[in-house]
Amino acid sequence: MKKVLLIFISLICLLSMEAVAQKERKFIRSGNELFEGEKFENSEVEYRKALDKKINSYEAGFNLGDALYKQKKYEEALKQFQTLAVNEKNPEKLGHLFHNMGNTLLENKKIDESIEAYKQSLRYNPNSPETKYNLEYARQMKKKQEEQQKKQDQNKDQNKDQKDQDKKDQDKKDQDKKDQDKKDQDKKDQDKKDQNKNKDQQDKGDKDKDKEKQQQQQPKISKDDAKRLLEALENDEKKVQEKVQKAKAQAMKVKKTKIKKDW
Repeated sequence: MKKVLLIFISLICLLSMEAVAQKERKFIRSGNELFEGEKFENSEVEYRKALDKKINSYEAGFNLGDALYKQKKYEEALKQFQTLAVNEKNPEKLGHLFHNMGNTLLENKKIDESIEAYKQSLRYNPNSPETKYNLEYARQMKKKQEEQQKKQDQNKDQNKDQKDQDKKDQDKKDQDKKDQDKKDQDKKDQDKKDQNKNKDQQDKGDKDKDKEKQQQQQPKISKDDAKRLLEALENDEKKVQEKVQKAKAQAMKVKKTKIKKDW
């Protein structure tokens, strides 16, 4: 009786598992049809329903990663593939998972990481032409990126050199302008000094002319007039002397008279 019961329970379990598997397969098929019709968002919903029925379903999980990738949800897709790869033992499946990781990383502009993912894929599935092609494509992208970076660095250096040269040229122009301004100012100052000097000389010349003019305007004495004037002065001097002599003689005479009278 117990044996029959166990068989009955096992049969029920099998039937239940079969029912779950059928529902899982149903959602997967529905998701695949939507995926083929490029209705990737709807297909994502169906694959998630399949995972609700069977959480460890590799096919539902893998297809979900593809649906996310097609929607450009690269971070979510990468996480989905990585989650599947953690517990997967089958080399072929691991090869597919790392191949898809490489594609996702490449689309997300993570070229170095995508190259490593493709290499890992080839370790599990070394004969995959698609993975080999994608690996070479990623390497060419890396090479092109490095060349662009090198060119940018060169342009940056050239721009820096050009800026330095422009600064030197501008500094030279500024210095030349300062020198020219100083020369112009010095010339103005010198011109002003020359003007002042010329003015002083002109003023002195005018004064000399005025003095000369005054001298010219003073009356001149002829030789004859000068001779007569000199003679007149001499005569006046003689008269003065004569008067002085007379005064002295008179004084002496008075003195003698006084002396005689006293006697």
